[in-house]
Amino acid sequence: MSQFFQIHPDNPQLRLIKQAVQIIDNGGIVALPTDSCYALVCHLDDKDAVTRLRKIRGVDEKHHLTLLCRDLSEISLYAKVDNRQYRMLKAATPGPYTFILEATKEVPRRLSHPSRKTIGLRVPENSITHALLEELKQPLLGTTLILPDEEEPLTDPEQVRERLAKLVDLVIDGGACSLVPTTVIDMTGDAPELVRQGRGDVALFGL
Repeated sequence: MSQFFQIHPDNPQLRLIKQAVQIIDNGGIVALPTDSCYALVCHLDDKDAVTRLRKIRGVDEKHHLTLLCRDLSEISLYAKVDNRQYRMLKAATPGPYTFILEATKEVPRRLSHPSRKTIGLRVPENSITHALLEELKQPLLGTTLILPDEEEPLTDPEQVRERLAKLVDLVIDGGACSLVPTTVIDMTGDAPELVRQGRGDVALFGL
């Protein structure tokens, strides 16, 4: 059975954040709130945890998983970002956007897209997620919490707890989240390309 932490959405309790990070460090899968939907996250470098996460989500290695980063400087460690891209990212982060960028060698090969060598990255605007990232001192690997054969994400923490009690190691109750996922922008071409319209305003990218 998974653990269940109620964490304050604006002032996360450090004691619980530290316990959550310990669970992640030990190979756990965590369901947590973001500035869009709830997400499933795990340790970036834990191959077994990544496999479990994909199985829960019902996706294969062709599906982009996302690195949740603390800030733009962390993004630049894992993705190749030129000056033009950097200006756009700076205007849109933190916020409900996921960016597809060319992966650097810092990204484990199994995590980048097998054919394109790209990776999804975001800087979420959520106090709980940010506190976890600060304590962990590296990105989390995540994906929107949509279960196999379902179209809508799970957004209520009690429902997440009920549905995933035997599948994840921790559910963080930080209140209900939006039903709308992130806006996904592909930044690998000459101009930004909209992949999925979500919460984020595309006008920042001239779309």
